[in-house]
Amino acid sequence: MFYAILAYHVEDAIEALTPQEDAALMAELLKINTRLHAEGTLGPSARLGTTRDACTLRGPGDGVIIDGPFAETKEQLLGLYVVDCDTRDDAIAIARDLRRVNPTAVYEIRPILLFKPGVPLAGK
Repeated sequence: MFYAILAYHVEDAIEALTPQEDAALMAELLKINTRLHAEGTLGPSARLGTTRDACTLRGPGDGVIIDGPFAETKEQLLGLYVVDCDTRDDAIAIARDLRRVNPTAVYEIRPILLFKPGVPLAGK
């Protein structure tokens, strides 16, 4: 079964990292990504841009675009992983690995009911 692991964090804390601290954190997370890819359990993952650059479409009909930030909480969704695991406990174990290298993050694990991989995107 596919599970989404949603990475929540206090955005200001991440933005306060020096470029060297951010690069070190990303290098540690990449080690986990590399291992999961080799194991065949890692699907798409993404580091999202700032909530300042986000917008939300809500409302009936064509809806209304609302500029971000739009979160009601102190923590914002900053990234996600899609992993293919046999059990929920396997997905939790992966989230724990991620949290070991990024201990102030919060990871939400949620089953994915529909997964469509889309098309490979060219890096820019």
